[in-house]
Amino acid sequence: MKTFNLLLSSINDVKDFVNIVSRYDFDVDLTSGRYVVDAKSIMGIFSLDLSKPIKVEVHDDNCDEFIDSLKKFIVD
Repeated sequence: MKTFNLLLSSINDVKDFVNIVSRYDFDVDLTSGRYVVDAKSIMGIFSLDLSKPIKVEVHDDNCDEFIDSLKKFIVD
């Protein structure tokens, strides 16, 4: 499992993110505060506080290509 933070600052960012995540077979969770949602669920993402960075948990160890495709959203 790999973990990192990202920031989705607009509706288009959320749509682009979901389109990228949906191309992969492994599970990806987003955590904001005490809420955890499926990263492939656009409705779930909009239920989170998008004003702050969101923790991403990728449930696969071979996800380097996936992480590279999300570079524009990743924050430190």
